Parts: sequence; C-alpha cells; structure tokens
Amino acid sequence: MPDIEVATGLPIGVAVDAAPALPPQRVRLAGRLVALEPLDAAVHAASLYALSQADAALWTYMPEGPFADAAAFHGYVAAKAQSADPLFFAIIELASGRAVGHASFLRIDPKNRVIEVGFILYTSALQRTPGATEAMYLMAAHVFEALGYRRYEWKCNDLNAPSLRAAVRLGFIFEGIFRQAVIVKGRNRDTAWFSMLDSEWPARKAAFEAWLAPENFDIGGRQKQPLNGGRPLPGGRQKIAFRAGAALRRAQSGDRAGIEAMQARAYQRNAIVTACVPTPLQWDYDMIIAAREVWLLDGAAGPDAALVLRAGETDVAIDSISVSPDAQGTGLGSILMDFVHQRARSLGRTTLRLIVNQKMAHNIAWYQRQGFVVEKLEAVVDRTIVHMAKQI
Repeated sequence: MPDIEVATGLPIGVAVDAAPALPPQRVRLAGRLVALEPLDAAVHAASLYALSQADAALWTYMPEGPFADAAAFHGYVAAKAQSADPLFFAIIELASGRAVGHASFLRIDPKNRVIEVGFILYTSALQRTPGATEAMYLMAAHVFEALGYRRYEWKCNDLNAPSLRAAVRLGFIFEGIFRQAVIVKGRNRDTAWFSMLDSEWPARKAAFEAWLAPENFDIGGRQKQPLNGGRPLPGGRQKIAFRAGAALRRAQSGDRAGIEAMQARAYQRNAIVTACVPTPLQWDYDMIIAAREVWLLDGAAGPDAALVLRAGETDVAIDSISVSPDAQGTGLGSILMDFVHQRARSLGRTTLRLIVNQKMAHNIAWYQRQGFVVEKLEAVVDRTIVHMAKQI
C-alpha cells in the first residue's frame, strides 16, 4: 500500500532510495562480438562514413544527415564526440576493428535515476547481426548494474516501424504516443515512448544472455530461439512493429512466381468491376523487379502484400499497391503507404503519384483519405484512368 499523508488522505507514493545514479562516463564497454568506446572523429569517422554514405535511408529519422561529403560527415562526428548529453559511443566490430555504428546515452537525469538510449545508427555491417543486439545489451547492463539507474527509456518517431519493433524485441514496454512532440527536419514527429525498469532488468538480462549465447545459433549463424523481451504493441501498432519492420524487403528475381500468384488474387475483384485486365497483371515481373523498386511483406505462404515504386526526378510513382485477399482488412495497405512516404523522403522526392481505374470508386476514396487529390482524367482504349497526386 502507498504511504498516506494524514492531512489530506492523498497517496504520496512508495518510498524509494533517493541516492542519485552515477552520470555515464567515456568508458569502454566490451562484449564478445562488439565493443562500445567513446566516439572519436579521428578514429571512427572514416569507417562510419564509408559504411553509411551509400544508404540515405539510414538518416530518415535522424535529426541530421545525410551528408554531402566526407568533410561534412567528419564535422558531424566531431561535434557529437564533444557532447556530454547526448554522450556518444562508437560501436566497434571486434572481428574487424572497424566502427560499424554509434549510439548514445541522453536526457541524463542522475537525480531521478532516469536515462535514455538514442541517436542509434546501425550501418549495413551491423544491422540484423548478433552484435547489434549485444551493443544494446551492453548499454542496458551498464545503466542498471554499473550506474544505478531505475528507468531506461527508448523513444522514436511513431512512423519508424523498425525502431518500434526493436524496442519491443529488446524488452522495452510501450507507454504511449506524445503527439506533435517535436519538429525534425521541418516535419512533425509524434514520438512513441518506451521504458525498461530496474525491477525488470534481471529477466531482460537473462533473455539477452540466452539469446546471445553461441549455442543459440546454428552453423549458418541463424538464431534457434528468438529474442522478444517486451509485450506486443496495442492494436494496429503491433502490425507495424512486427510485420512491416520484420517482413518488408526488396524483391529478388526468385520472387516472381509468388508475386504473380498474389497479384492474381489481389486484382481479381478489380478485373470483375472494371471488365478489363488490370495493368499489373500484364507485366513481365522479371523486368519489373530489375527496373523498378518492388517491396514485399511476407506472409506464411508467400507475399501478403506488394508495392511497386518508380522514382522520377521530383516524384515517386506508386505503380502498384496490392494486398492478398487473405490479408485484407488487417492494416497492411496503410503500412505500405507509410513506407511509401518514408521511401520518397529518403530519396528527396516531394510528390507521390498514382493512377487508378475510374470504376474503382472504393480505391479512389481510400487514396483520397490518404491525402491524394485528382489531377486529371485520361481516356484510353478500354478504361478511364484517374491520375492522383499528393505533396509530402
């Protein structure tokens, strides 16, 4: 029972140890696969730049970047290396000795024993590796065991599906959304809040160590048992965190049969309503995969959804967005559309475009709810095409 203040009868909270936590220092945290060491531009900038410059999408949700050249990136790292809050660390791949990412402690509040992990940059050399998980384990263990914090926070853009998924997988508990929390790169950010408490750390630690154990991986390096430390996100947010973040991937030539089979089912209703063959069913998907961006959301027996994009000089055209009938009504269309926005922004494009058969009134209404407007109508041999666009 909480203590009761006699004069008012109001609960005043459970008594806790009021001793402050220790502020984090520029120390080295070493594991089996990776180590974290204080960020140093002279030591780490070249490697981080080489591994990150080709992927502008890495910077979509970061407050800075991408960078025009190595000099600009070096200046970014030098500034971060001098910061005390956030306090930045480079993530070092022990097998090669190279810097493959960075992360920081921030919003450091020793008095209340609250600290946040953030500004996490994982290059392609670190993404989806055991070392990526070990880096987060090392930071969490340091926070709770060496520094004495009672609350460890994770925050991210509410549109950042991989970060939402990662937070739950690592054992953070979703607490809610701070709407219109900040403006980043001239755009609104609704911020998702997560936390992990000192009372939860022993169970999280055991889960981390069991997952990271060498015996949890087969001879090909594939995990035997997954790590899933937190509770699922409520409602549709669970779809974003666990489906989009985990399954959205670029199609390869071997996906052709699965895509064509799914598209045939997805466009069956369109064919009946319009009395003509939908354009995506006329494509040679070997050529489409080679020439355009085809993204898939995998299901248990093949693609549940597919997205075909084509980048122009100032726009991104959505050539096809389709969901298998078995998966319709589960929010996958909205997940795909969220990804379209993210992808267009990462490419520096400001307009989305698409076309739809005029007879597909339901589809047109859905696009309008997504913010698209009709630009023009175009009559062709067997149909009238509605051209739609959206500024982002």
